[in-house]
Amino acid sequence: MTDGRSWQGNWKVRLYERVRERGYSSLTAFAEARPTASLVSLAEELGPDDIAGVQVFSGLVAEAERSHRLTRLVRAQLVRELHSYLPDGWPTELVGDDRFKVARSLAGWYSFTPDPHKEQVDRVSDALMANPPPAGWRPLNSEDDLLRTLLPDDEA
Repeated sequence: MTDGRSWQGNWKVRLYERVRERGYSSLTAFAEARPTASLVSLAEELGPDDIAGVQVFSGLVAEAERSHRLTRLVRAQLVRELHSYLPDGWPTELVGDDRFKVARSLAGWYSFTPDPHKEQVDRVSDALMANPPPAGWRPLNSEDDLLRTLLPDDEA
């Protein structure tokens, strides 16, 4: 976790320099090579003392908007949240602590959703709670069949 140094200087230049140093042409390519890593983990890999998870996400959103792949980014963020809060996959029953973990992962997903997709994320979250996926479901990336059914690509 950073101590405030992440906002000093030109953090965007620093972020992209670190991505290029690791051999990636974009932040998206870097993140997609680690589809289950949290934003904090991605930030720590790029700079444990001077890169924050929110900066990584900001860069990912900017790239997704430019490439018209925002829906894919939204799906990818759900994968990250599910892996953080449901490491063993979707629970068998939505009761007690398991229900809280699911709700926490969906709330985290919503909080990292750009405004144009918040309504869709609300609907998908409601659908997942009302009709849960199979026990143990753990999407490995944004191209998971169920995720693509719930949030199909619709960008021009």
